[in-house]
Amino acid sequence: MKKQLCPRKEIGNITRLLILSFLFPCLAQAQNKAKTSEFIIEPPTLENLGFEWYIDGDDNRNATVQVEYRIAGSGSDWKEGMPLLRIGGEHIGRAGIDYTTPHMFAGSILDLNSDTEYEARFTMEDPDGVEGESVKVVNVSTRAEPKAYREGRVRHVYSQYYEGEKEEPHYPGLVSAYNGSKNTKGDWYVVSEDKVQPGDVIKIHGGLYHADLLNYPDWNNIPFDGTYWFTAKGTAERPIVIEAAGDGEVIFDGKGAANLFNVMATDHHIFQGLTFRNVDRVFDAGRKHLAGASNLTVRNCRFEHVGEGIRTEYAGSKNFLIQDNVILGRDDRYRLYGWAAHREGLIPYGTHLLDSYYGIKVYGSGHVIAHNSIAFFHDAIGISTYGSPEKEQELKAVSIDIYNNDLHLQVDDFVEADGGVHNIRIMRNRGINAAENGISAQPVFGGPAYYIRNVLYNVPLGGALKIHGGVPGLTAYHNTFITENNAGAKYPNSNFRNNLILGTDGPTVVSSLRFTTSYSVADYNGYRPNQGPKSPPDQFRWLTGEGEPVAFKTLEDFRKASGLETHGITVDYDVFADLQKPIHALERGLPSPVYHAVDLNFELNPNGKAVDAGVFIPNINDNFNGKAPDLGALEIGGPAIIYGARWLDPKQEFYR
Repeated sequence: MKKQLCPRKEIGNITRLLILSFLFPCLAQAQNKAKTSEFIIEPPTLENLGFEWYIDGDDNRNATVQVEYRIAGSGSDWKEGMPLLRIGGEHIGRAGIDYTTPHMFAGSILDLNSDTEYEARFTMEDPDGVEGESVKVVNVSTRAEPKAYREGRVRHVYSQYYEGEKEEPHYPGLVSAYNGSKNTKGDWYVVSEDKVQPGDVIKIHGGLYHADLLNYPDWNNIPFDGTYWFTAKGTAERPIVIEAAGDGEVIFDGKGAANLFNVMATDHHIFQGLTFRNVDRVFDAGRKHLAGASNLTVRNCRFEHVGEGIRTEYAGSKNFLIQDNVILGRDDRYRLYGWAAHREGLIPYGTHLLDSYYGIKVYGSGHVIAHNSIAFFHDAIGISTYGSPEKEQELKAVSIDIYNNDLHLQVDDFVEADGGVHNIRIMRNRGINAAENGISAQPVFGGPAYYIRNVLYNVPLGGALKIHGGVPGLTAYHNTFITENNAGAKYPNSNFRNNLILGTDGPTVVSSLRFTTSYSVADYNGYRPNQGPKSPPDQFRWLTGEGEPVAFKTLEDFRKASGLETHGITVDYDVFADLQKPIHALERGLPSPVYHAVDLNFELNPNGKAVDAGVFIPNINDNFNGKAPDLGALEIGGPAIIYGARWLDPKQEFYR
């Protein structure tokens, strides 16, 4: 037998190689091609809309989604929105969490009219091709602000000290009015013979409402624990309203109770015009995996000397509106301590200092926390550090708005986005005096988490941002940070533009961008390096990939090495019309000076370097003045920003 020149086995291998060499380009093209999948409209808020678009493929991450919008039926030209953020493959790990973001796009359309229907168009493009529906057009309405039903039944409640004539029907206390039983004291306090119905309004007349908790027949009907329990369900058109009658201040004094109003079982309730004081937690609105309120409105109320204002950690809680409230905690009113002060023995326990927690804390979706004035807490506003997101879309912490709040003297942070998933919108807040950090993300599960036009001043220990766990999706535009951006943790997929970041001469760097992905962006920002006696000579740190950060003395050195900040500039305090830097507390644990917003002016100097130094970002700075947008939170000639409760005098501190 003659020896074969090319055995049959080798011919088979060669054939397979030829086939694979032909298929590989096709397979690579298929993996790089974006394949569209589920499109999700998140719960709308009063002024903003959020969207998610899931995909397969696009391994080379060069697909994009352009956004356009207009009022539905108007026939007007499309307005350009911010492109959706490409997310996918970023890992979050902290405290036992092991979560990897799904491949998708997400983003928001901002600053819309409330109670208005919009048409939005999303166009996905990919140089490698798009498989499936590449253009998505949807109609979606922003939410209307809740209001009382005009034809609802009205019930009246008067203080036990009231001696004048009373409107009918009137009830001896809020429990009796809510349950519709006038003669149910003592063991009968749980009787509900004519419970409130959708559309009912309970008017609380001026006076002091406080119970003798150890006298079980007390007419307030909240024996022993001092808690009012609310369990009825209203509707969007017919909410249940509990409000001040307008004939004097209504004060609910908790007399040291753990919880005043338990609303976990409610839907569509409005509380407005009331004052609460002397209680650990005012509104207990939800507990994880147990129960939680939805469509809760707390508006134009005042909280005094409380441990917490409003709290839900229930994933099913939806569509809260917490607006125009003054919320005052029990922490030190005259000194700024970090939360390590107890451990270091500077403040003993039991002194009524450092014994408040959150002003407002939420989980769920569709919440609006706007125009509140909050002081003297551990943290002013937070999203619950809930853990990995729930698998069900309706239980994820998405589409949450935190805007135009005035925040003063917090032990830890002003705002915590911790636990948020997509479209967390933290905009136009003013924070003065936070010991540890300005805005926290530890972690956010994909983003985008929008930090837009916030003003932070005097954050001596941790700086502007707290980042832990590999947080992706931070999008920081047009902020004024009078503190360092020196977050020490590594994080991917972030975008910093048009910010002012001014150091306060502390013992740290002015900027640390520890990006772990090459597709993070930092450009058009203004920096003022630290120049204090304990400030390190290298003021800019950068990381790309998983290595150790590299330090640079100047912005120019950083730019050459990183390719970032091509248009970034160095600035000083003369970019402001009249603003001095805060005095930095150099030693950890010592109290920092306390500053007051009414004494601070964050407006720009018209002749300063920050004017016209930014870049255009659609739906963020469309109405800029001059040749280009200004850096920082306040555009010269732009509309005035109102911080905090709108019924207050902006020329006076709300906490005095």
